[in-house]
Amino acid sequence: MKKLSTRRKPDQQTLEIDRTDRAILRQLQRDASISNVALAAKVNLSAPACLRRVDRLREAGLIRATVALLDPKALDAGMLVLIGVVLDRSTPESFTAFEKAAQKVPGCMECHVVTGEFDFFMLIRTRDSDSFNRLHAEKLLYLPGVRQIRSFVVLREILSTTAFPV
Repeated sequence: MKKLSTRRKPDQQTLEIDRTDRAILRQLQRDASISNVALAAKVNLSAPACLRRVDRLREAGLIRATVALLDPKALDAGMLVLIGVVLDRSTPESFTAFEKAAQKVPGCMECHVVTGEFDFFMLIRTRDSDSFNRLHAEKLLYLPGVRQIRSFVVLREILSTTAFPV
């Protein structure tokens, strides 16, 4: 059994997950809408034992949420743009102000503090180049502390997954 560090309260111990826990996590990543009975059958457990394991994995923070993955193109958000952002100052206050504002940008799917040439990378979904141009001119340029924005329009997605290797 491998010990995994999880976000935990000070009195909790490190959770040990085994082959069955890993199988449960893989199945749930493929289809979180699977019934407990079907999941139990796929991982060779009784339904009550499977439910206890899933609950334990949730409580330990290994399963953060159960969500539906939507099709961006079907929802008129087929254009994907990566944005590199450089702030004019590297202070905790400027980073905090930008981070709060970035969470309100329409279509922003991800925002990461990074090392190197940029301070942040944002992943934005929008309808098309016209809608991105409007977003850029009306929102992105006015984010607090921005000195420079570099946009990288995705021509073709090669790999996009939410599945974490377990």
